[in-house]
Amino acid sequence: MPGKKELPSTLRRSSEKAQRTWIKTHDAAVEEYGEGERAHRTAFASLKHSYEKVGDRWEAKDEPGPSDPQSARNDAAKRDHPSETFGGVDAYGHTRRELYDRASELDVQGRARMNKEQLASAIAQRQ
Repeated sequence: MPGKKELPSTLRRSSEKAQRTWIKTHDAAVEEYGEGERAHRTAFASLKHSYEKVGDRWEAKDEPGPSDPQSARNDAAKRDHPSETFGGVDAYGHTRRELYDRASELDVQGRARMNKEQLASAIAQRQ
């Protein structure tokens, strides 16, 4: 099991439950696939089902579920044709207005002309 110092920095600033979710999934993925990028991707995919990245930490979503087009697709499609993930921002779980308000707090330029996906991408870049 990875120690606290081995957790990604955003997870070190997150709740204990978020940390346990990532660690448990990461450990299972290491057993299945070996240490490396695939185990990390699997752990973050599991984390993103129930948490979203807000600033420099992960916070629980109001409702669990896919947060972006990539996580909503089946495993083969994800692997063969990767798409944007919005850096942990829950594009599906928020309305455009909610994303617009977060973009406003982060002072994202041009937000008034952006759609949900563009707002989520811009928020991910500013966090």
